[in-house]
Amino acid sequence: MNRIKENRWIATLLLSLTMLGGMPLAAKTTTRPWKAGDVVSEKMVRDRNLSQWFTCEPISDAVFARMRGKSYPTGCEVPRASLRYLKVIHYDGKGNIRKGEMVCNKRIANDLVAIFRELFAHRYPIERMCLIDDFDAVDERSMRANNSTCFCFRLVKGSAKLSGHARGMAVDINPLYNPYYRKYADGRVVVQPSNALRYCDRRAGFPYKIDRGDLLYKVFVRHGFRWGGDWHSLKDYQHFEK
Repeated sequence: MNRIKENRWIATLLLSLTMLGGMPLAAKTTTRPWKAGDVVSEKMVRDRNLSQWFTCEPISDAVFARMRGKSYPTGCEVPRASLRYLKVIHYDGKGNIRKGEMVCNKRIANDLVAIFRELFAHRYPIERMCLIDDFDAVDERSMRANNSTCFCFRLVKGSAKLSGHARGMAVDINPLYNPYYRKYADGRVVVQPSNALRYCDRRAGFPYKIDRGDLLYKVFVRHGFRWGGDWHSLKDYQHFEK
């Protein structure tokens, strides 16, 4: 009789160890959700196939919930099915490896995965890469934080025309240090983000600067992107579009 009670007690204990809070133990120990900005150790990168750190997937319900009403407002003309969610890793300016994320058009998704993987191999610094929705889809706030982004359904700066970002076909990289600059005939100057005037002097040396000799420029152009720094009527040094 005692042996029976003992066996029942052991069975109950084993069941409780595999059912924590009514949930299987395996579900409690699954991989942490992807969080852009988290630091990743070099050992963690080595312990997994590198391709697992550079992925492309359809827009999940969880990601779409973050976008709805922000980068994907009511009346957005771009089908959700035409967009992709990228998860990548990148170096920041201090040599840390960080998780990054980006939503883009599916037509350039493979290009971007390949680009960010090559930039990572060369330790190219990108300070921050999270969805613009973390800044309520306010471009000025995102740029001030030097956040690199792609999709956001919005107009071209200072016009009534849809931006390449609205189609998910344009990427802004390290925007604080590579600002939008336009000087009008009446002498007005527009700089975006508004705190980046000192970075409009492209003769100066500073971190994260993109120019024609820069690796990032060369890699994007090789993949068929056009650079806003080559435009004549204005300069958008952060901007690559396809």
